[in-house]
Amino acid sequence: MNIDLSQIESATETLKAIAHPTRIAMVGLLDNGAELSVTEIYEALQIEQAVASHHLSILKNKDVLEVNRVGKNCFYKLKYPQLSQILTCIATCHKK
Repeated sequence: MNIDLSQIESATETLKAIAHPTRIAMVGLLDNGAELSVTEIYEALQIEQAVASHHLSILKNKDVLEVNRVGKNCFYKLKYPQLSQILTCIATCHKK
């Protein structure tokens, strides 16, 4: 198996971006092609709007999310839907 160091570094940065409880929850919300607004996300997670925006910004800047602007609203979705499989793997590995 050939190991591409640049791919590993890129994957590491993506995993670091996701590796926070709030951001993991956001990735989970955006599973199955969901496209949600900031309001829908912060209400679903029961967090403040500023906190949601902060975490969404991190995920967007690390190329985890895509943003679609419609008027004054921003709708977020996973750039790579396969990322939600990480959550499935984690859940499976940590079942008690």
